[in-house]
Amino acid sequence: MGIPVIAIGVPTVVDAATLVNDTLDSILDELIEQTSKGTALYQLLANMTGEDKYELISQILNPYEENLFVTPKEVDAVIDRLTNIISNTINIALHPGISKSDINKYI
Repeated sequence: MGIPVIAIGVPTVVDAATLVNDTLDSILDELIEQTSKGTALYQLLANMTGEDKYELISQILNPYEENLFVTPKEVDAVIDRLTNIISNTINIALHPGISKSDINKYI
């Protein structure tokens, strides 16, 4: 049709490897604090890069990789809030005469 379109995407899911990686970061930080400096375990934990951790997790989750995505249990409420935020922002940008009090009158 030749009509320009602007698409706005909002991520609502995360792959399991990223979620596990973030959790592992927190666990490793706590282990580093509780481990004596100079020990082999301390050196291993302290020298592990983010890429190393993510690669390890990806290898472990590899058999399930294509199927493991996580969404928050309150995703419906999040989408409702994001819908209002995005639509109100567009309305304010396109209609300079509209006031903040007018925004939610027609919801």
